[in-house]
Amino acid sequence: MARRARGRSRDPRWRAVGLLALVLPLTGALLAALLTPWVVGPSLAASTTASLLAPLPVELTDATPPGNTAVLATDGSVITYFYRHDRTPVRADQMADVVRQALVDIEDERFYEHNGLDVQGTLRALVRNLASGGVQEGGSTITQQLVKQTLLQSAPTPEERQAATEQSLTRKLREARLALALEREHSKEEILTRYLNLVYFGEGAYGVQTAAQTYFGVDAGDLTLPQAAVLAGLVQTPTADDPLVDPERARQRRDVVLRRMHAHGHVTDRQLAEATAEPVRTDPAPAPPNGCVGAGLAGFFCDFLQRYLTDTLGISRERLEQGGLTVRTTMRADLQRSAEAAVQASLPLGDPLAAMFTAVEPGTGNLLAMAVNRRYGFDAADPAQESVNLNVAASQGAGSTYKVFVAAAALERGIPPWHVITTSEPYVSRVYRNGTAPYVVDNVGESYPPTLTMQEALVRSSNTYFVALEDELGSVEGPVRMAQRMGLTSLDPVADQVVAQNRGSFTLGPEATSPLALASAYSTLGANGTRCAPVPVVEVLDRHGRPLTRADGGPLGNGASCQPDAVPPQVATTLNQILVGDTALPIGTGTRAAVPGHQIAGKTGTSQDRFSVAFVGYTPRYAASVMVLNPKRNQDVGGFGGGRGAQIWHDAMLPVLSAEAPTPFPPPGIPLGPAPQVPPS
Repeated sequence: MARRARGRSRDPRWRAVGLLALVLPLTGALLAALLTPWVVGPSLAASTTASLLAPLPVELTDATPPGNTAVLATDGSVITYFYRHDRTPVRADQMADVVRQALVDIEDERFYEHNGLDVQGTLRALVRNLASGGVQEGGSTITQQLVKQTLLQSAPTPEERQAATEQSLTRKLREARLALALEREHSKEEILTRYLNLVYFGEGAYGVQTAAQTYFGVDAGDLTLPQAAVLAGLVQTPTADDPLVDPERARQRRDVVLRRMHAHGHVTDRQLAEATAEPVRTDPAPAPPNGCVGAGLAGFFCDFLQRYLTDTLGISRERLEQGGLTVRTTMRADLQRSAEAAVQASLPLGDPLAAMFTAVEPGTGNLLAMAVNRRYGFDAADPAQESVNLNVAASQGAGSTYKVFVAAAALERGIPPWHVITTSEPYVSRVYRNGTAPYVVDNVGESYPPTLTMQEALVRSSNTYFVALEDELGSVEGPVRMAQRMGLTSLDPVADQVVAQNRGSFTLGPEATSPLALASAYSTLGANGTRCAPVPVVEVLDRHGRPLTRADGGPLGNGASCQPDAVPPQVATTLNQILVGDTALPIGTGTRAAVPGHQIAGKTGTSQDRFSVAFVGYTPRYAASVMVLNPKRNQDVGGFGGGRGAQIWHDAMLPVLSAEAPTPFPPPGIPLGPAPQVPPS
């Protein structure tokens, strides 16, 4: 008897019975509902009746399943997608008629006759499957399959996904009731179109458009008869009949579909002969990028964007991946490309030194580009990959770029640009200390006159002048608070400590600095004193193309936070005119950043022991920082901010600025006094 039992388990007919028991729906659902009180008792009957009478789930009220969330640059080009299920919904007229017919013929040949439940079709499927020794045809109608797959794919938790597939009387009755309700509320064409957009075809492809691309590299509207038959055959067994893995088995399944279409008069003798004579030919298109790892070199912009969407705008990860949203970002694709080329021309991918270029728009805070000689990724063994957003992280100082904050505080205090200070070399501070010892500072090189105006000292980047200027201010609190007002958010965690310790070194920029925060702070000057927090989003549209809204009814994503007069306009405009000299005058330290015909204000910086170099350049339309450092350890990067930093800035901005008319800065709000003295050549 034991041998006979094992023999039966191997018999194809018995396997078919077992398999069919898993997929056969309760097509006599209404009759079962009537008999339930006598069969299962009043307790289960009550819960079953409640389930049957429940309203349609919201997932089943939508006509089309959502597709991938698309992330777009300002020119409409795709940066990446976010998706859990790779799906691109298409309209009925964008699907080849032959694929619609193939699916109906193999899955539900009485689709246009029944009302969502098909007792006759179920019995027919039972007979065919028993005769063939395998599951050649499912017992569920397309409408019932649509109900099951919709509830399964939209389930947010493992528990709900399990409930959507459990073998229980309650689930089957509920699916039957929902299938009948769908047939009352939607046309057959709507149900078929939605099913073809929803069903899984294997290889990560959900919906017929994605499947057509995945296997054949064509759109759903261009599918041929043999291709359509392959896809229709995949619905029941997408893994077993995968044409990319087992073309011969896929061909056999395809031919079953073709013969079924022929039997129903939808394929001619000649079409059947020609189609079955062909081997299965595949030409898969690459899957669309998914998430920030798939965004290529724009992955760090994507990382900042994703955190903004979830943490600031409150869009859940589930909605981001399954909501079919359109995210219109602030990223300038042209600037992103030129910035990527510039950083890699200076330092190749994977070099121990990292070069970060970060650009924002003055007056809006729009984040325009984030480039670094790394790819966003999580493979720690690959030196070209990095999961930490180096454009945002604060790891090293930015050197003399901080002198601008001291100058702004002095101008606001009423000290004019022509204010003269004579310093010794080295200079010993009268106010600040280095522990218990005096604070002593030197200039780099020997080209610094002892007597300078503030304007000259800023263009030349004199260390001794600016420590002496801090002496006259009496405290670093003014410069520190000015930096914070301008938007140097990376300073916030240590600002109070710097003030409490009255660190005279503040003007030399030793504090860990975020490249994004540095660009943002200088953009406040470019906007003549208006500070705007960096934002990566223009708007977020729902799956129907309507803007998502905030609680106040305003469009979600249009949330630029700007503060006019964060810096007095007369101070900002004065500094702009002074800092133009950094790139335009021979004594300036950032002349490599100059672009002929354009006014570019800028400031160089080099941290202690040259562990980092920096350059910040800006116009009324663009503000961008460059920082070069080793993010893993302290390393002398070589040179100064006016070298590699200014050069990267120039190379990134040259294509963009050259294509635009110059935008000059407004005149200074405070008279500058005599021009800086240029020594004779």
